[in-house]
Amino acid sequence: MSATLAQPPSAAIRTPIGEFLRRFRRQHLALIALAVLLALVLSAVFAPWIAPYDPATPDYASVLDGPSAAHWLGTDAYGRDILSRIIWGGRVSLSVGFLSVALGGMVGIVIGLISGFFGGWLDGALMRLMDVLLAFPGIILAIGVVALLGPGIDNVIYSIAVFSVPVFARLVRGTTLALKQSLYVQAARSIGVGKMALMLRHILPGAMPGVIVYASLRLGTSILTAASLSFIGLGARPPSPEWGAMLADGRSFLGVADHLTLFPGLAIFVTVLAFNILGDGLRDALDQKLR
Repeated sequence: MSATLAQPPSAAIRTPIGEFLRRFRRQHLALIALAVLLALVLSAVFAPWIAPYDPATPDYASVLDGPSAAHWLGTDAYGRDILSRIIWGGRVSLSVGFLSVALGGMVGIVIGLISGFFGGWLDGALMRLMDVLLAFPGIILAIGVVALLGPGIDNVIYSIAVFSVPVFARLVRGTTLALKQSLYVQAARSIGVGKMALMLRHILPGAMPGVIVYASLRLGTSILTAASLSFIGLGARPPSPEWGAMLADGRSFLGVADHLTLFPGLAIFVTVLAFNILGDGLRDALDQKLR
């Protein structure tokens, strides 16, 4: 009778995604943060049906009203409903965050892969360029880019993407330098796998956990930077219900109608905090050293 190998029970077989989900479920704060962010995203997507009022329509009979049954978060200097403007403003702030990080991440990943894989003078030239960008504080670099391109949401996205590129590039470059010396990459190279396939199919997947964690953290920073640029008049233009622009509009009424700055400030605070907590949870779930 031929001997048969014992098959491991199905419960003992864990896929990488299953292992990540198992570890992530233990991050209770991260799960709460994820729920908050999902609620914010859904409210932004369904803003036309959720918002009780038109965010741009003034009501001069309700100017600077405090929170009430009719206006849960009060009204602004034009009688516009604060709650409706915050819900619609989530569309602007979240869009700026996701688009800027996506754009900066894509450019940074390409630069990091090329720099780490090919090395030599190309690596030196690209990294010195990244050093130049890293020499400027992020908000100062963003202000400089917007000042050159002009105010507006589109230019805010480009400016935030610019100062996101260097860290993505250095992160991917470091992982690429380590992985291109690994046995499985050397084996793939020995059987004739092309350079593009090596980078995209064998090295890039290994760099993605770090990219995902950093991107989640960068989302909060990007939203905060966009709000800062709008606050100083370089971002969203009136009557756009962007959270930073709402703060700028309300600062003239501090001490008279504090709700104009309190609730947009809370929206920024909660969103940025949720992204930071989610990023920490993702790091703990994806970090191989913690397993």
